[in-house]
Amino acid sequence: MIFTPDILKERAFQTVVKEYLTTVNGFFEGTNQDYNRQYAFDEKQLFSFLEETQEKALAKLKDIYKAQYKQKILFRLDTELKRRGMVDVLRKGIKDYGVQLKLAYFKPPTTLNKELIVLYDKNRLSVTEELVHKEDERIDLVIFLNGLPVLAFELKNEFTGQDVVDAKQQWMHDRSGKDLLFRFKQRVIACFAMDTNEVFMTTKLNGTKTFFLPFNKGYNGGKGNPPVDGKLKTHYVWEDVLTRENLVEILDKFVYLKVDEDEDDEGNIITKETLIFPRYHQRDAVKNVLNHAKAFGSGQSYLIQHSAGSGKTNTISWLSHRLATLHNDENQPVFEGVIVVTDRKVLDKQLQKAVYQLEHKAGMVAKIEEDSSQLAESLNKGTKIIITTIQKFPYILDKLGTLKDKNYAIIIDEAHSSTSGKNMAALTTSLTLEEAQKLDEEAEAIETDAEEKILNEINRIGKQANISFFAFTATPKGSTLKMFGTEDAEGKPRPFHLYSMKQAIQERFILDVLQNYVSYKTYYRVAKKIEDNPEFESAKATKAISRFVSLHPHNIEQKTEIIIEHFRKVTSKKLNGQAKAMVVTASRLHAVRYKLAFDAYIKKKGYKAMKALVAFSGTVKDDGDEYTEPGMNRFSEKQLTKKFDSDEYQVLLVAEKYQTGFDQPKLHTMFVDKKLSGLKAVQTLSRLNRTYPGKEDTFILDFVNDPEDIRKSFEPYYEDTVLKGDVEPNELYSIQQEIDNYMILHEEEVNKFVEIIYKDKKAKKDTELSNNYIDVAADRYKRMSEEEQREFISLARKFNSLYMFILQITPFKDVDLHKLFVYLRYLLKKISIKGNPPISLEDKVVLEYYSIKDKGKADISLGEDTEKYVTINVNGSGAKEDPPIDPLTVILERLNSKNGTEFGEHEKLNIQQIVEIAASDETLRTQAQNNTYDDFILGFRKKFLDYVVAGFDKNQGFFGKVLDDDLFRSQLEEHMGEHVYKLLNASGFDSIN
Repeated sequence: MIFTPDILKERAFQTVVKEYLTTVNGFFEGTNQDYNRQYAFDEKQLFSFLEETQEKALAKLKDIYKAQYKQKILFRLDTELKRRGMVDVLRKGIKDYGVQLKLAYFKPPTTLNKELIVLYDKNRLSVTEELVHKEDERIDLVIFLNGLPVLAFELKNEFTGQDVVDAKQQWMHDRSGKDLLFRFKQRVIACFAMDTNEVFMTTKLNGTKTFFLPFNKGYNGGKGNPPVDGKLKTHYVWEDVLTRENLVEILDKFVYLKVDEDEDDEGNIITKETLIFPRYHQRDAVKNVLNHAKAFGSGQSYLIQHSAGSGKTNTISWLSHRLATLHNDENQPVFEGVIVVTDRKVLDKQLQKAVYQLEHKAGMVAKIEEDSSQLAESLNKGTKIIITTIQKFPYILDKLGTLKDKNYAIIIDEAHSSTSGKNMAALTTSLTLEEAQKLDEEAEAIETDAEEKILNEINRIGKQANISFFAFTATPKGSTLKMFGTEDAEGKPRPFHLYSMKQAIQERFILDVLQNYVSYKTYYRVAKKIEDNPEFESAKATKAISRFVSLHPHNIEQKTEIIIEHFRKVTSKKLNGQAKAMVVTASRLHAVRYKLAFDAYIKKKGYKAMKALVAFSGTVKDDGDEYTEPGMNRFSEKQLTKKFDSDEYQVLLVAEKYQTGFDQPKLHTMFVDKKLSGLKAVQTLSRLNRTYPGKEDTFILDFVNDPEDIRKSFEPYYEDTVLKGDVEPNELYSIQQEIDNYMILHEEEVNKFVEIIYKDKKAKKDTELSNNYIDVAADRYKRMSEEEQREFISLARKFNSLYMFILQITPFKDVDLHKLFVYLRYLLKKISIKGNPPISLEDKVVLEYYSIKDKGKADISLGEDTEKYVTINVNGSGAKEDPPIDPLTVILERLNSKNGTEFGEHEKLNIQQIVEIAASDETLRTQAQNNTYDDFILGFRKKFLDYVVAGFDKNQGFFGKVLDDDLFRSQLEEHMGEHVYKLLNASGFDSIN
């Protein structure tokens, strides 16, 4: 009999953490008996803290409430937590009948206030193991500050066959954000999933949509944690992060509620709240910088190289606030003030809000938008944090140079302006494309970017002993490293703190934009092979591409056809139809010509669901006509980013503008028609790297650059830069044969599984069947040797990677290959990840190009010539037909367009449910057949809510919006009323299918 020794079990890992906290870190050990389930407090720790620190205040409340004082305080505290949230209550306390109660004491910036330090030392941190927060549900570890729950942990030990993936699955599937202990803002601030190797955390439990942030140190420039002799890899969590001092500091100086406001199409303000808890690299950077600045004072330089997507805005906010309040060991302020140099408005707003939450007072932050006198006024008033633009940087240095007796910190945010190119001269004479390209290239070459301007200004006056510089960048130039870097043992300048592009990609914080980078030469060759190969039934898009053996450098019409057809056949299927593309052009004249060519081609083809925008500076003259960006787009320049984010526009044609500093997470595809190299290549192509729900990859088609030059450009920022080499579509068949040779997959199981996946309506039994069709293959896989298992997984991944890459170039039709791709995708989830999380039948990635319609037999459909789809028969031959536009799809598209929602196929089934419920109402049928639509809709509206309530338990997300949002409900009533009226007047209910 094989068994797992106790020391290797999950509970043993749990005990290691708990005992370190209680024996080394000075935590109290809580019990379930002390836990008040009604309020989710450790009642013993809460009142022990209040009695020890606020005896007089407590005595007043005892006089008021008598024997009920504890229950009254608990009730009042619960009320304030619901109203204001845990973070605010911890920092500001509560008032009850005029009596102030503090719920925590935080460390003062100096040691001068002895009384406050004594109170700070009386904070009671406690940990409860196996906390039963409700009947039959235990949490491995919950940490409390003065009886209030702040952190929760689910732990896994790999020796038991489970790891951090299982811990995340447990949070998503077995724990609910509706339970009081985990209610967003009101109780636990962060939930951690941890094993002995890795850590992840989230600040909001939201079922399967829960978003986990990595909380790892990084290892060898990538993800994970380094091995440490005699310790578990995740030891830093309980030995560093969870010390009394560090945890209380995080709750005081780092955690805050980020509030974003946006305006919908109807002018309504939409508010989104996010609870921010620092990731490991963010806190580590701030702490290391503070410790160094405290020890060495002013006159230092720091380069913080944090990758895009790593949360630089938050890190800058925290560092600004901490530097403004930093004192040395003699209780003297290290800096009189902090000046943040940036061009980002979002940082201005977020910094002010964050500092207000962290410091509990207004007036600490000022923005300089005018001249040097405004700067002088803010400095003289003693404003602690000043935000200004790069254009004001010379004033700053000159002014600070006159204040030698005061020390200042200058934080430089790379934030490249999203409208670079604005200083280019207007093209007031007509030029050829070659001349325009050369002119713009020369203008770009002499245009000094923000980094260079700053470096030039610092060199002009030299480094000053009273000024420390803190430079943030994801992609430092050599000159930036030399100016701000820290010398290593060999005398080479290095970043003071690094969160690499490699780590960010491996942790899936940004996407690897080079994963699907292809030159036009390769793109053409692959498309041509697919088009010519009888093994593949190719799409017409392939034929369009393969016509152009060579491209004239300035034949914009050729490239326009390739770009538009690729977008329609490939990109438009991504991100549930929301994917966008950018075309990087060689000059402003190129951008103008592209816009004209796009509009003409789209009009000629009659494409309704495609529109392009253009972005360029100034005025361009061409053949006697003058063009401007607002004139061609027909709205102001300020509206462009918001318009491009809408469903109305899909492609952005750019000339220099928006190549840097432009964040649009829906950007999936980039077409490059401009020479790029070095940092400019990295910054331009990185416009695609932002993540977005459903965005699993990106695609770059480069018409002009050499892939080797692009690889060299990325190499300094990502040590493992790899570009796809020669691509052979027919290799898919070779790999397919190799996979078949393992005899793990059975054709019948693959076919039945795929048939279930593509069902419009899935029965409860289908979940069991789909898992079974995968499990039998997984069992055959488990019976192979370890070497054979590794070989099989390698082949399966290679097949799926190559298949997806080729589909990025051009969709083709091979039903057997696609079914193998779908099956392998789900099988790999079972055999590649420990814990075997349940397969989700809502995985839409595999449906990007194909869909199944049930018309007596299964058909796989590929987006091609029509705006909707063209159908091919799974069984081989069969007539093709263009189906009518589905009225339920039309209803959903109208609702999504009006409300900014993203309802799709799943919600269409819910509308179908309402239709079926309404259609079975005989009274409604009689009304439809004997009244005009205007009379019918009145009766339909009266009963509409009844139909919705009848289906509520089947999809609370969609039906909940119908019940809660009056405007949304009235829109749905209107659209569905038309549909149901036509349906009930048709010949029989079957007409809707």
